[in-house]
Amino acid sequence: QVQLVQSAGGSVQPGGSLTLSCAASVPTFSPYRMGWFRQVPGKGREFVASIFWNAGVTSYTDSVKGRFTISRDKAKNTLYLQMNNLRPEDTAVYYCGADNSIAMRFDFANWDHRGQGTQVTVSS
Repeated sequence: QVQLVQSAGGSVQPGGSLTLSCAASVPTFSPYRMGWFRQVPGKGREFVASIFWNAGVTSYTDSVKGRFTISRDKAKNTLYLQMNNLRPEDTAVYYCGADNSIAMRFDFANWDHRGQGTQVTVSS
């Protein structure tokens, strides 16, 4: 059974940077896609970014384009989210996921594997 283990989040000031990681617990890991979602209280989980595991092609929601970078290290079975120029509205619990669906699924609950979530707080 694949487990996705996320790094700790953190608190940063507006304009700051933070990198999240998400490591798969199995030695052989090759999902079709991995991605990041986030959730604020009272709202559903929002798509943030995704990457095709083999091809490395990325996709972002408009609000993070130019600020966030999704990447993966296939040798380490690890997914990353580099977040720069953070804003208060980026405050959320961030979740990583892995999915084998060819079609992009924007309902995170349907992803094959999901991390435990980590809090990111952006505040002065």
